[in-house]
Amino acid sequence: MSIGIWQIAVVVILVVLLFGRGKISSLMGDVAKGIKSFKKGMASDVTDDTEPKNIPDENKDSNNKE
Repeated sequence: MSIGIWQIAVVVILVVLLFGRGKISSLMGDVAKGIKSFKKGMASDVTDDTEPKNIPDENKDSNNKE
C-alpha cells in the first residue's frame, strides 16, 4: 500500500481548510525562529565548555565533619 498523489492532495486540502493559510505560515515562522535560537544556543554552549569550571569544596568539608 503506497500513498498516492490524490491522498496527499486531500490531506493538504483538509489541513488548509482546518487551519487556514495564515495560521500555517505563522506556525512555520515560529518553527524557523525556534530552530535558529536552538542553533545559536548550541553554538554558545560549545564556547562555554572550553573554560575550566571550578568545583566548590563544600562536599569535602561536609564529609570530613563526620
